[in-house]
Amino acid sequence: MPDRPGLRITEIFHSLQGEGLRVGERTGFIRLTGCPLRCVYCDTAYAFTGGRRMSLDEILAEVAGFHVRDVCVTGGEPLAQRGSLELLTRLCDAGYQVSLETAGAMNIAGVDPRVTKVMDLKTPGSGESDRNLYANLEHLARGDQLKFVICGPEDYRWAAHQVLSLGLAERCTVLFSAAAGRIAPGDLADWILRDQLPVRLQVQLHKILWGEQPGR
Repeated sequence: MPDRPGLRITEIFHSLQGEGLRVGERTGFIRLTGCPLRCVYCDTAYAFTGGRRMSLDEILAEVAGFHVRDVCVTGGEPLAQRGSLELLTRLCDAGYQVSLETAGAMNIAGVDPRVTKVMDLKTPGSGESDRNLYANLEHLARGDQLKFVICGPEDYRWAAHQVLSLGLAERCTVLFSAAAGRIAPGDLADWILRDQLPVRLQVQLHKILWGEQPGR
């Protein structure tokens, strides 16, 4: 059976995972084009438009050249494109450890259970907190990750309330990240320690290593 029409891809590249529980590991990244959100701190606006149409077979063939164990499907917002669920399943079937980075505004119920979901819960400072689909929380498993990007003290208080009132740390790993240029990671670390929050502070390793270069 011929491969069905594929996905619009901004870039496919080989790098070190910069965030989450697999930070530092060699990873193949597949960045899909398009996103319905416009977070104020977005650092991948270049993925909103453009890209090239690739079949699923072409995508898998390009990733195979990296000789990696881990593959991350990111965006943009991957779930905004029809066919992304099939891509995730095809990658799992090929034997990869697959992670999906998603903004949390689209239904994740159909994601292959073998995929590690790395989902945002948007803070008020993002400008997109009204897009949070809270029903998605029911589809997170212990191996998944829930990320808050913190823009300031108000965001931190809001995020801390979400974590504690919804018991999020009992559901999956919770990540707090400082929005670049808005708060210092050290300040965020101090707040987490002061309040003894059951969360994990993360920094963006790829930006420490290579700055703002796309595709790294």
